[in-house]
Amino acid sequence: MFSKVLVANRGEIAVRVMRACEELGVRTVAVYSEADKHAGHVRYADEAYNVGPARAADSYLDQEAILDAARKAGADAIHPGYGFLAENASFAEKVEASDVTWIGPPSDAMERLGEKTKARKVMQAADVPVVPGTTDPIETPDEVAAFGEEYGYPIAIKAEGGGGGRGLKVVETPDEIEDQLETAKREGEAYFDNPTVYLEKYLEAPRHIEVQIVADQHGNVRHLGERDCSLQRRHQKIIEEGPSPALSEELRERIGNAARRGISETEYTNAGTVEFLVEDTVASETQRADGEAVDGEFYFLEVNTRIQVEHPVTEQITGIDIVKEQLRIAAGERIGFDQSDVDVEGHAMEFRINAENAAQEFAPATGKLETYDPPGGIGVRMDDAVRQGDDVGGDYDSMIAKLIVSASDREECLARSERALKEFDVEGFHTVIPFHRLMVTDETFVAGEHTTNYLDEELDPERIDRAVEQWGSTEAAEAAEEEVTEREFTVEVNGKRFEVNLEERGAPAIPTGGGGGETTERPPQATEETSGEEQVAASGEQITAEMQGTILSVEVDEGDEVAAGDVVCVLEAMKMENDVVTERGGTVAQILVGEGESVDMGDPLVVLE
Repeated sequence: MFSKVLVANRGEIAVRVMRACEELGVRTVAVYSEADKHAGHVRYADEAYNVGPARAADSYLDQEAILDAARKAGADAIHPGYGFLAENASFAEKVEASDVTWIGPPSDAMERLGEKTKARKVMQAADVPVVPGTTDPIETPDEVAAFGEEYGYPIAIKAEGGGGGRGLKVVETPDEIEDQLETAKREGEAYFDNPTVYLEKYLEAPRHIEVQIVADQHGNVRHLGERDCSLQRRHQKIIEEGPSPALSEELRERIGNAARRGISETEYTNAGTVEFLVEDTVASETQRADGEAVDGEFYFLEVNTRIQVEHPVTEQITGIDIVKEQLRIAAGERIGFDQSDVDVEGHAMEFRINAENAAQEFAPATGKLETYDPPGGIGVRMDDAVRQGDDVGGDYDSMIAKLIVSASDREECLARSERALKEFDVEGFHTVIPFHRLMVTDETFVAGEHTTNYLDEELDPERIDRAVEQWGSTEAAEAAEEEVTEREFTVEVNGKRFEVNLEERGAPAIPTGGGGGETTERPPQATEETSGEEQVAASGEQITAEMQGTILSVEVDEGDEVAAGDVVCVLEAMKMENDVVTERGGTVAQILVGEGESVDMGDPLVVLE
């Protein structure tokens, strides 16, 4: 076993890996950006190294900085977690070429399976059904149009290195091809350093079923049952569970065997997940009560060549610590159990606790954790890296924690989940807890009849609004309304001068000295560069940022005529693209931001007149 492991990630998954290491007697090393210098994974690790500024591309995605930190720390292995560099075959190859062990699949297996077009070819060769689509990259809108003519619409444009809904765009009509193709390529480049895309026939209402795999260096491949990840919004998983309430035992066995068969053909080792789309499996409550399910067709979707966000679901129903298995396999050990030893017992669900306002189309939220009191009791597990008083910014993914609930069966799991979510107290900003509380009592979800399009197309949004109003954070709304006062100080420490900027919510404005001992509020200081901007902003209607983020693109020019609902720019926040739209028509008088600029909530973006 290793003596010291560097975890090339942040947040709850970094802490999850570190806990497994600690139980195996392995020391841990954290890496962190400037934005994360006080983060939970830094607090937990035995030692930590700064790898760059807040922007992920300059820190957590900086391969040389990560490797340099491993060398400085004397780490003998790197665990990538999920996201960031976890599925980057070139990084895995660099680690393999060094004196450090890569805790993951071999880079050549990642190359074959991590890039979706190559994975489709591998699975076809292993006689695993695949969704109709392309096995070569797509470059032009004409190629998308030709695919649409052959297979019909809708079409899924998918980033080759993508996952978690990133880089996936759905084309409903030919008019959407150009914009959606450009967006999918841009997301692939931004999130996975790979702009290559391919096409699939888009299945409109499938179940999303995934099979957990572990494989060692001695030819042993095991599957640990399936998870149902069908409850999604914009292709982002929100609640995952296992086993699936929609599969018959016969279909469950077929899918599990297909996953093992596909992985066995690739010389794959370590943990991974084979994902499938399954059609026509929705079982009624009566059918499930009679032990029936409606069998359907299943199609290979992709292989995630890493640990999954939802891996705790499988751990709770099998009793197998998947992260420890990763460590042991990377150290050259054999899997210590046969396929017949894998016994699925009970039911488990995972609730992603995202810093988002579900009533505002799940817009990302930021702020200070004024209260953080997670639930406990039998069958309740928390995976997190935050504590009360921590600041949650908008630089990274919006997930702050995961609540995993397990019980003897699905009915008890739902009841226990309802209890745990009611106990979960978070104040300071909005989270999706009210949404989860709604879902565990929702008739369609409780019946297990939901598909991947249920949230986006069938659930009444007003029900989400009412849930947030009833169970949402009141402090989040109050904090958003408070004024933020910025104070600048010059301090001297050991003969060195430092400029210090402080922000305080609800503080009175800083006064300046006036005659006769009176004070007056300091007026804004106009400069040659800003005075004209302020005059225009004051005389027109400002379109402001609803959240902290980065401007991906500006969609208008000065002088353009716009109508209500038109997109003026695209704002990225917590790995999500958000369209900024106008509420009324007008003429674009001034554009105050540019592509790549960072903005805060409330910052003016465009001025209309």
